[in-house]
Amino acid sequence: MRTTKNFRLGTLVLTRGVNDRVADDAEFAKFVLRSIRRHASGDWGDLCDEDRQMNDAALERHEGKLQSRLFSAYEHPTFPKLWIITEWDESATTVLFPDEY
Repeated sequence: MRTTKNFRLGTLVLTRGVNDRVADDAEFAKFVLRSIRRHASGDWGDLCDEDRQMNDAALERHEGKLQSRLFSAYEHPTFPKLWIITEWDESATTVLFPDEY
């Protein structure tokens, strides 16, 4: 787990599905915020080792830019799985459900 923030989130975007659930469920909103914090700190959540390594490699910058986008997945026993994606240019980070991809 990476313990320091090595990238910018850019504009934070919630898809309609995530936004609607956040508006209706305070506990889910807390899960989303915790997941965003984890992503921002380099804790990629529930990914296989290969995907974690791809994120870590993406943080090895080329000419000041990420090598590729960053992807995290977070699971919770009572909430739907969340994906969080930060674009390679760090312009935006999107929080979405997998079926919204």
